[in-house]
Amino acid sequence: MPQSPERGWVRRVAIFVAFAALILVAWEGVKFIGGDPWRTETWVWEPPLEIWFASDLLLPHVWDIAGALAAPVQRGSDASLAQFLVGAAAYTWREAAIGFVVGAIIGIGLAAAFVHSTLLERAFVPYVIASQTIPIVALAPMIVFAFGPDVLSVVIIATYLTFFPVTIAMIRGLRSPDPRALELMRSYAASRRSIFWKLRMPASLPYLFTALKVSATASIVGAIVGEGPGQIRDGLGRAIINFNNQYISGPEKLWATIIACALLGIMFFGLIRVAELIALRGRGAVPDAA
Repeated sequence: MPQSPERGWVRRVAIFVAFAALILVAWEGVKFIGGDPWRTETWVWEPPLEIWFASDLLLPHVWDIAGALAAPVQRGSDASLAQFLVGAAAYTWREAAIGFVVGAIIGIGLAAAFVHSTLLERAFVPYVIASQTIPIVALAPMIVFAFGPDVLSVVIIATYLTFFPVTIAMIRGLRSPDPRALELMRSYAASRRSIFWKLRMPASLPYLFTALKVSATASIVGAIVGEGPGQIRDGLGRAIINFNNQYISGPEKLWATIIACALLGIMFFGLIRVAELIALRGRGAVPDAA
């Protein structure tokens, strides 16, 4: 029997929760057998092994990270670390979302041009592919130097990481319609514009959403990386730099920020997944655009 959508969602959530719980158990299990001694008022636990990365400095306890989230972000501050990270995540998401939208538009436009012109495809697709060989960590300072240390540079970096997967997936997606359907449209003297919007674009939507899910997390990474050289003070990138400088005195803050970055990427991915389910409901399984 086919699985209902509700049961499918419950199953996916249960798998995610189980996976997260497994990570937490493994995390504390490593510390239990090879971390620093645990001391309470009544007893002391001496781990049987000594694992260098399981120390409280390099790998804090999960409950210490949770406690840091509830504690003030700075001494004397009224805001907790959790409140600070939520605000920083919202700021980073806005930057990433702008770059995501712009990159998606550029990717769709390039793919449409390449599908309708073999000459353009042969001339520029190799450069589109070559553009991704430059590490974003090396490219980000160059973009900041060229456009200035502000939000525009961060948006450009997020756009850069978004347009490539959309371009490549859409080239395949726009060519996915049944050739017989294309011949039928042409037999009725349909224009290229009509064929594009009524046949090619609807057929390419599964490929588009597959690329958008990849680009959603990539745009978050690009925004976080760009916030460092871009000197953005309100995002997660600057929070990582600040808490890294304070790591010796409070490693839990950096770990909490890393977790916030991961959750932001997961939430953005989930948002695109929900949009995909709404747009493609009734169309069956989504093919792999890789």
